[in-house]
Amino acid sequence: MRIRCPFCGERSHAEFSYLGDAAPTRPNIGTRATVPDTTLFVDYVYMRDNRPGVMREYWQHVGGCRSWLIVERNVTTHAISNVASAREQVLAATEGEHP
Repeated sequence: MRIRCPFCGERSHAEFSYLGDAAPTRPNIGTRATVPDTTLFVDYVYMRDNRPGVMREYWQHVGGCRSWLIVERNVTTHAISNVASAREQVLAATEGEHP
């Protein structure tokens, strides 16, 4: 499998480290003054769908520029449809949230 790093170009998957599913969002577990619902956090950390088809995944280019990437990959065929910088996607998603 080959992954096209937006910064380094196409490279072997051996240069990358897989983190996991990029879809889950970290739950807001409250403040120290409140008792957090730990089941939400446990589900966020450990519970993952294992379904066939295209998934968004976090990968890090450890053998190159060290950038974090979001890779859209068919987990059945390993066909990669898109690779983007995770940092740029987060910045684009949070644009306008800060005063």
